[in-house]
Amino acid sequence: MKSNWNRWRFLLLALAAAPVAWLNLNHAAEPGAPPASALPAEVERLKAVVPDQSHAMADVGYHFANLWFAGNKKNWPLAKFYLDETRSHLKWAVRIIPVRKTKAGDVDLRGILEAVDNSLLSAIQKAIQAEDTSKFTNAYRLTLEGCYSCHKASEKPYLRPQIPLTPPQPIINFDPDAKWPQ
Repeated sequence: MKSNWNRWRFLLLALAAAPVAWLNLNHAAEPGAPPASALPAEVERLKAVVPDQSHAMADVGYHFANLWFAGNKKNWPLAKFYLDETRSHLKWAVRIIPVRKTKAGDVDLRGILEAVDNSLLSAIQKAIQAEDTSKFTNAYRLTLEGCYSCHKASEKPYLRPQIPLTPPQPIINFDPDAKWPQ
């Protein structure tokens, strides 16, 4: 009985180790895989091709402006979409530069984003869920003030957000009752 147990235990261990061994062999045999010494150069190359923070923030501006028009047209599903996109792109921007160096010292953008997300953007989310245009308008305006506070803390007071005057992309129809095709 004990020898059967040992055989089963050996078989179970062999089966458990097989995928790990296969992955190690398969990875090591990858043709054209760079040597470990090339890793620092590859990291630098990747840094050079990653978009900068201004690119991510341009996307934030696009989504946040469209959020304004969707909310004002009471297209709440579209407003939710643009709020989610705004949040996602803000997180991307902060991943690019999590701490901004300023003359006054380091500004932790992660902490600012967390505060903005948990308060100002959450207020917009609640207004969208309640389908309340008045609360939406107030929350949007307060969020713009919060954005500007971050810009000032980052020594970029010349980046003054405002209520958008026209949609950034006129191809989007904000009317929730619009029929397709037009």
